[in-house]
Amino acid sequence: MAPVDTDVRIEELDLTDPAARATWHEVMERAVRADRPHALVTTAAAFEVTATSPSTFYARTWLQAVVDGEVVGVAELELPLSENTDVARTEVQVLPTHRRRGIGRALWQAVAERARTGDRTRVGGEVTVDVADPGPGRAFAAAMGTVDKHREDHLVADLPVPVSGVDEAYDVVTWRGRCPDEHRAAYLAMRNRMNADVPTGDLDLEPEVLDDERLASSEERLMRAYDVRVAAARRRSDGAFGGYSLLFVPHGTDYGWQDDTLVMPEHRGRRLGAALKSANYADLPDDVRSVHTWTAPTNAAMHRTNTALGFRVVEHMYEVEARIA
Repeated sequence: MAPVDTDVRIEELDLTDPAARATWHEVMERAVRADRPHALVTTAAAFEVTATSPSTFYARTWLQAVVDGEVVGVAELELPLSENTDVARTEVQVLPTHRRRGIGRALWQAVAERARTGDRTRVGGEVTVDVADPGPGRAFAAAMGTVDKHREDHLVADLPVPVSGVDEAYDVVTWRGRCPDEHRAAYLAMRNRMNADVPTGDLDLEPEVLDDERLASSEERLMRAYDVRVAAARRRSDGAFGGYSLLFVPHGTDYGWQDDTLVMPEHRGRRLGAALKSANYADLPDDVRSVHTWTAPTNAAMHRTNTALGFRVVEHMYEVEARIA
């Protein structure tokens, strides 16, 4: 066990200070990218939205480790306020030049202390490792007492991808930003089905339940930092929605990241997932050159869809968890 650097000071980020926020984000990005050439990190713009306009559904605290006046490590603590109120989520990052000095452990201990104060009994998070060079992330997480609960593959595809046409029984309906009023009931039903069905391995978590207020809040916040794009399949015969695919393009970047793709059970077997992804990607500006996505290895159907579209696995993401009570 590495001793804790006696000169390290753990402090909360001053969210009123733009320069401090910029430093926190810059240290986070440097620490992540040191081990992960394919890492997808929160952009500075997206971090600004999260840090300066608190959500009513999550309480967040950002910590930083300071040595000799320099921020050398950071951590984020998220406490869900609706579902899963016994759980805290965190990510801890330390610059390579300051690792193995106990700084990560000091950040973890500060996170755990605040989680206990918030009546949480579990701390979970994601540990993502490069396929070719895994780095120290999983070893650190295990040393903090976490165990693996779920795994997903991080995949990347270069654009353009092969076109996958939609089944002739369906139309593709697209929108950007806020879901139109006439589609919201169907969209909410699909989003909640996705939250209930998404593979979670051994994680014991309640699915997030969206209503119109919560969806509207999420859309408003996301639109400040992302071009939000949705493609949905609507059956011609009766107007029933059979699936959707949600894609984010961070403002000012050359990539997109694929969020949910769901086909409702009664509409499966028609390659709607591939068609919806393909429709979203085909509509992207020419300067968007790649798309990231995450798929559980157990989700064989979606892995086949992604492979056919040209996605390749570049990282493994592990959901880990530790008991703190």
